[in-house]
Amino acid sequence: MHPILFQLGPFEIRSWGVMFAISCVVGAWFAQRRARNQGVNPNLIMNLTLVIVGSALIGSRFFYVAFHWNEFAPHPLDIISPYQSTGEWGIGGLSMIGGVVLAFLTSLLYLHLKGEDPWKFADVVAPSFPLGIFFTRIGCFLNGCCFGKPSSLPFAVTFPLQSPAGLVYPHRPLHPTQLYSSLYGLGILGLLLYLERYKRFSGFTTWLMVGLYCFARFLVDFLRYYEESMALMRIGGIAFSVNQGVCLATMLVAGVGWNLMRIRQKGGRRENPHPAAGDPDDLH
Repeated sequence: MHPILFQLGPFEIRSWGVMFAISCVVGAWFAQRRARNQGVNPNLIMNLTLVIVGSALIGSRFFYVAFHWNEFAPHPLDIISPYQSTGEWGIGGLSMIGGVVLAFLTSLLYLHLKGEDPWKFADVVAPSFPLGIFFTRIGCFLNGCCFGKPSSLPFAVTFPLQSPAGLVYPHRPLHPTQLYSSLYGLGILGLLLYLERYKRFSGFTTWLMVGLYCFARFLVDFLRYYEESMALMRIGGIAFSVNQGVCLATMLVAGVGWNLMRIRQKGGRRENPHPAAGDPDDLH
């Protein structure tokens, strides 16, 4: 593992932060490229990217804090301060699912306030999210966080003792759930780009991305380690985490949203059965 790439005095350049930065840059570039191809203002895409990144970090941080309050109760300033009470620099402790939810909501609100069709822009940006997962989860692997449960599989990984995974499971091979997540990010990206050829309404790619991500995250989380504070319920011998509960609820919302927008689009076509010449909806 390489949690720290290099150090400048008291400041540490951490691998997770570098991979997250790469995911933001590559994701913004990819979204801008898609925007130009789809006739969307690429400058607005850049502003939207800043909104998404900022709200994702805030949502991830506060979702983590909400379920780990005992860590922060003695020093609540550690929630937002880059200089921690331990004397270390940096803000450790993020939960991606909280960032996903907040980024999704704030981006739609931002576009609505700008007077733009939020679903048209969301469809342009949506594939950048699984692309970002691919890079960011590699950062999690290098950092040794977001790790899995013990495993006897030949590709299980034993993390160093000084890593978060090594502190919980010293000298034990674990599921590399970070790499599972990185791979499903690439899988979702490929599936979205393939299925876009069948797109017939705004919101198609966005809701599909949300549903696919939550489904993949729900499955991988059965192999991921969580503290007791993140336990939601147990059915028989199967434990479910809070994140899995959020994923199930969000999958339901995505399914409803996808179908409502599909039905609305069909209704609009029935109201205008003879589209103007050159209307792209007349090409099948």
